[in-house]
Amino acid sequence: MKHQALDQLRTVANVNPDQPRRPMSRSERLQRWAEILEQFPNRHLSTLHQTEYQPEAGRDIMRADNSPISVAFKDPVLRAAGMENDTYGEAKRFFELTDRELHKVICYCHFGATVNAATAARQIRSFYAEGKRGMFHRLRAAFLD
Repeated sequence: MKHQALDQLRTVANVNPDQPRRPMSRSERLQRWAEILEQFPNRHLSTLHQTEYQPEAGRDIMRADNSPISVAFKDPVLRAAGMENDTYGEAKRFFELTDRELHKVICYCHFGATVNAATAARQIRSFYAEGKRGMFHRLRAAFLD
C-alpha cells in the first residue's frame, strides 16, 4: 500500500475530510488502543493509584500524564471517533469497560507506578477476546474474578 499526503490524493480522487466516518465498534476501539500501545511495547506508562478505593466521582476524573489512557487520547483516530479526554471516566465510557476491566489495565496495585505498554495492550486484547466469546462467558468471568 502506497501512502500519500492528502494534497496528493486530491489530484486523483475526490477527498472530503469533513464527511462523517462510520462509527467504530467497541471491538474496533479496543483493538486500536492495543495497537497504539504495541507500537512501543517496552514503554513504561503511568498508572493510577488505588482506583478501586476512590468514590465514583473522584475515580471518573482521575488521570495521569503518559498513561495508557493518555496514549489513546493522543491518537487522532480515537479522538475523531469520540474520545473526549484522558480521564478514567472517559476511558470507561468510550471503550465501554467496567470498573473491574479498566482497573486491570491502569491500577497501581497490579503494576506499581508504571505498566509496560505491551502488558496493558495484552490486557486490553483480553477484553476484545471476551466480547467475541459471548455474553455467557463474560458474565461467568465477572463472577469468578
